[in-house]
Amino acid sequence: MKIFNWAYNIFRSLDFSESISSYLNLTINLLILVIVTYLLDYIFKKIFIIILAIVAAKTKSTFDDFLVANKTAKYLAHLVPLFFIYKTVPVILNTFTYWEGLFEKGIKIYIIILFLWITRSIFNSLRDYLKQKPRFSDKPIDSYIQVIMLLLWLFGIVSFILILFDVSKTTLLTTFGSISAIIILIFRDTILGFVASISVSVNDMVRIGDWITMEKFGADGDVIEINLATVKVRNFDNTTTTIPTYSLISDSFKNWRGMLDSDGRRIKRHLLIKANSVTFLNKTAVEKYKKIQYLTSYIEHRQADIDKYNTNNNIDKSVIINGRNLTNLGLFRKYINQYILSHPGINKDMLLMVRYLQPTEHGIPLEIYCFSKDKEWINYEHIMADIFDHVMASLPYFKLEVFEIISTPGTQSDLN
Repeated sequence: MKIFNWAYNIFRSLDFSESISSYLNLTINLLILVIVTYLLDYIFKKIFIIILAIVAAKTKSTFDDFLVANKTAKYLAHLVPLFFIYKTVPVILNTFTYWEGLFEKGIKIYIIILFLWITRSIFNSLRDYLKQKPRFSDKPIDSYIQVIMLLLWLFGIVSFILILFDVSKTTLLTTFGSISAIIILIFRDTILGFVASISVSVNDMVRIGDWITMEKFGADGDVIEINLATVKVRNFDNTTTTIPTYSLISDSFKNWRGMLDSDGRRIKRHLLIKANSVTFLNKTAVEKYKKIQYLTSYIEHRQADIDKYNTNNNIDKSVIINGRNLTNLGLFRKYINQYILSHPGINKDMLLMVRYLQPTEHGIPLEIYCFSKDKEWINYEHIMADIFDHVMASLPYFKLEVFEIISTPGTQSDLN
């Protein structure tokens, strides 16, 4: 077009050679192209941003607000100057075939990059929009988007190679097949993360907000982010642990979601009773313990069965060990069981028992096994503490003692 040859004509009139006039004309046209492109980009960027902001302000949906926040309008505005360049450059470089080919390749590559930017911006807006929805708040949306973007970037890289080197798809696939081992080695972590993300999502192994424990990485807290490569855990001491996503399917970890979704949180704790404090109870002691409300009915029925057995079998009760007898530890175990049954913080519909564990050199372990109604950590600890406060205070009444390691004189000095 003659409009792009005005500088050439001027330089020729000034007795410049044809070659120099052509290159100077090209330089001036390219400079004007850059200036016009910048102005178009600036103007349409302002227009697109203002239009999208107005639309976002007038609609009830927050999705368009996230489009504004993720600069979608800015990337869309680049399409106008890009179209201008696409139409103008072939005309400007009409007589420069080599440079026209290079610019054409550059424009095509930029189109692909711009497409990826726009797609990423839309997906990021979709991610932010879905995360505010309760239905999707615990889903690993980041992983899904990263997987999609990874595939798109792979498609983009392949397209770059095809455009830059004029390689056919068949040749490119053959080359990739030949170096597949090297590619797998280089992208090993990405591939493992990709597989792990799919497995974690499909099998619903971990959600955002889950409390997980993974001793190998020192993680004990709530999952705050799940993406293609890592899982971030905010520990209860407010530190953050980053776990490779693949480790969730290759190593063992504990997810406490089942407990939080259940009807109670387990209390499983024992205290050690000194074995030499366990004794049989005579009639006087039995009558004394009958006054305890939690034991009155039990002792009456239990003692009646014992007396009937001892009478029917002609047991000589002048020696207390003969026949069947009540013990202070047995009554204490029953008392604690009844106390827990009456505790308002315990779920009576779940497993509840007070049992003995295998005796050790440290005494007889008496374990309390039950479930608290409240699963919040602080309230759970308060309920458990309330139970064990009562248990420890009740021990002396049954003439039972807790096992304690008493240091002998000189032990501390010996250690020093």
